[in-house]
Amino acid sequence: MHFENSRKYLWQQTSIQRSIHHVRKNHTPLPCPLPSLTSISHHSTLTEKQSSAAANPRVPVTMLPYGSIPEAAAALGRNLTSAETLWFNYSASKSDYFLYCHNILFLFLVFSLVPLPLVFLELKRFSFVASHKIQPKVRLSLAETFKCYKDVMRMFFLVVGPLQLISYPSIQMIGIRTGLQLPSWREILSQLLVYFLVEDYTNYWIHRFLHNDWGYEKIHRVHHEYHAPIGFAAPYAHWAEILILGIPSFLGPAMVPGHIITFWLWIALRQIEAIDTHSGYDFPRSITKYIPFYGGAEYHDYHHYVGRQSQSNFASVFTYCDYIYGTDKGYRYQKKILQKLKEELANGVEQNGGSYKTD
Repeated sequence: MHFENSRKYLWQQTSIQRSIHHVRKNHTPLPCPLPSLTSISHHSTLTEKQSSAAANPRVPVTMLPYGSIPEAAAALGRNLTSAETLWFNYSASKSDYFLYCHNILFLFLVFSLVPLPLVFLELKRFSFVASHKIQPKVRLSLAETFKCYKDVMRMFFLVVGPLQLISYPSIQMIGIRTGLQLPSWREILSQLLVYFLVEDYTNYWIHRFLHNDWGYEKIHRVHHEYHAPIGFAAPYAHWAEILILGIPSFLGPAMVPGHIITFWLWIALRQIEAIDTHSGYDFPRSITKYIPFYGGAEYHDYHHYVGRQSQSNFASVFTYCDYIYGTDKGYRYQKKILQKLKEELANGVEQNGGSYKTD
């Protein structure tokens, strides 16, 4: 019996040696490359992390399944771009949840920093700025401006921040991706356009609903406390309105999910736009003047000026909804009257040989 086992062993070894000799002689490549010890170790490490995360949901799963840039390049089948290299170096060791929570930091910075330049200019009351003030007779003091900011920050830490923390499962559900490859600028811009259009349309109808008697009295009147809005007042609202208006902001990414970077840009740009339309200033050379159908500060300022009885200018970004559904008639009529008044005053002053400047 022992002799038979020895013969089988020798036969197996001889067969293996013949196979190796045949491969070397004919240079026949193996059907698939054998994994290196490094890749085996990395795969084992990832498996252990994923198993640990599955057993304990508090353990975050690493976002990128690559241990190094060469591994990422091999998986993509090309070298990483400079942007992708930066993204890998920053995000490879961070969980998706941590990356999503960057929104809290971005919103805090936008709410705190973006309105500051105009606040500074208004407090200094420079003449070249005063001429662009939409409601020049209404000016807030530093104390009033700071009170608005404090109220916004209170809602930020009590409502906006916690909402960001608990809404991550919805981001997972719609499929916001965080890995490589990064989206192209064309993809980012096209998705942002969809997000703005979807948000503008749905926000129009929600905003219009909030101007009925119950919606205004119970919720929306808080936002209209500023009849002449300022940049810090853009996110100033009732906590229920903050939650309700989060729905339009989420619908676009839900319909056309993209990369987390696109999502960051969307959240930041939407708030920057809101601050612009609440700035209280209409600058003729603003870059937003070149955006088709963009409402802007003058358009939305009229909505605040009219206040509770306003049935005009409900759209948040563009003007097409108000035009289609006939809710901009009051605004257009006022503009026509003001333009006629300015022309009459200018003609009257010219006849008297003087000059006239309207605010």
